[in-house]
Amino acid sequence: MSFLRRRKGTDSSKSQNLRCNIVKEDEKNNLYESPRKESYNSKKWSCWDSCCWFIGFVCSVWWFLLLLYNTMPASIPQYVTEAITGPLTDPPGVKLRKEGLTVNHPVVFVPGIVTGGLELWEGHQCAEGLFRKRLWGGSFGELYKRPLCWAQHMSLDNETGLDPPGIRVRPVSGLVAADYFAAGYFVWAVLIANLAQIGYEEKTMYMAAYDWRLSFQNTEVRDQTLSRIKSNIELMVATNGGKKVVVIPHSMGVLYFLHFMKWVEAPPPMGGGGGSEWCAKHIKAVMNIGGPFLGVPKSVSGLFSVEARDIAIARTFAPGFLDKDVFGLQTFQHLMRMTRTWDSTVSMIPKGGETIWGGLDWSPEGSSFNCGAKTLRNNSINNTDQIPNINLANMKNVNYGRIISFGKDVAEAHSSKIERVDLLDSMKADMLTNLTNCDIWIEYHDIGDHRIKAAADYKVYTAGSILDLLHFVSPKLMARGGAHFSYGIADNLDDPKYQHYKYWSNPLETKLPDAPDMEIYSI
Repeated sequence: MSFLRRRKGTDSSKSQNLRCNIVKEDEKNNLYESPRKESYNSKKWSCWDSCCWFIGFVCSVWWFLLLLYNTMPASIPQYVTEAITGPLTDPPGVKLRKEGLTVNHPVVFVPGIVTGGLELWEGHQCAEGLFRKRLWGGSFGELYKRPLCWAQHMSLDNETGLDPPGIRVRPVSGLVAADYFAAGYFVWAVLIANLAQIGYEEKTMYMAAYDWRLSFQNTEVRDQTLSRIKSNIELMVATNGGKKVVVIPHSMGVLYFLHFMKWVEAPPPMGGGGGSEWCAKHIKAVMNIGGPFLGVPKSVSGLFSVEARDIAIARTFAPGFLDKDVFGLQTFQHLMRMTRTWDSTVSMIPKGGETIWGGLDWSPEGSSFNCGAKTLRNNSINNTDQIPNINLANMKNVNYGRIISFGKDVAEAHSSKIERVDLLDSMKADMLTNLTNCDIWIEYHDIGDHRIKAAADYKVYTAGSILDLLHFVSPKLMARGGAHFSYGIADNLDDPKYQHYKYWSNPLETKLPDAPDMEIYSI
């Protein structure tokens, strides 16, 4: 019995151990099962996962390509380019160096409108942190970050044409002032690099930077820019063995330097007091590039409606969008408010009136191709054998003497078929109450809707009547411009009135410097 009891006790202990083992095994299975379930649940893919993976992939590829670009030898891109296009020709500077040319005359660059950098020296609270940062040129970063503040600081005083209270924006100095207009958009950089190939450096090259927003004479009044150009040219001549300078102005810089040559000869206080022989002693040659001597018609559209070619194209794709109040920035209104304080733009209004540019029924170009015809790019227009694909039946008498026409039919119609109202009568009419709620316009408050309509009802404007239109829509700008610029043709250049600085940038109303040996080129 004792044996049986012992056996029974043994069996019961075995079964108890078995139950314990089963319980432990169940607990162990539960422990392993729980993470598996959690792992299974965590594998559900979400949209955020896709976005993160995509961003990570793009960043990885970008950094890899950047690393590859920075580590590869500099000759590889050139090798690939030459393999596709053939051997590259030497730059002009390298060719000149191989021909044995070296530094001779010092060179002075005179940049044109909008190509010179401008930086902030004093501003309002919204421009905090921008001291000596570029507001114009470079990346134009502040234009996107704080556009209203940027437009405010880029504007001049609408009464004086000088600095507004509490704001000082000044031109960048040195060759970097106009080597690049923006990243990848060179102005003078390539020319500077090629001159460096034959030995030129900063002591033999000088960038005559100026604030291109100001009227020419006001650059001297505010910044003494004309005096500094005079002193720098004299220094370059003195430090380079008496060799005269070669001046290369571009665009509006051509007019600016024409003004300078008359200013430097004139007696003070209006002029620089250099005397009539100063240009002959200091300037070897002037090489004008793209000089608007007689003005440019596109300046009229810019002053009238801030509508350059790129803006006009944008308007065809999105009519009215640029006129809307987008995020508080009324694009056209602010652009017009800003640019109509820039007196320099008035210097490029067409000069010479209808004598130079033509009238309602004639223009110097005579008959021209239809606006839809492709522009001829060959310098020779006399050899018709080179243009066999042009259909002469498509030629129309489009008169370019009509600088502004309200409607294509008006642009092509004969003057006898155009009905026009008298613009001058509308200008003399009493001012009506302003009907617009927009508080951005500078001068349209004083015009009234009926006067704006009258400008369009006049239909056609020539170089003779365009000044009336601009006085009509922008009286303050034109009043300041009239004190600094002139657009006529001189009857007698010996008349003492032409000694005033307002005539110095108009080649039709001023004499060239008294420098018989000075060479002048126009490209």
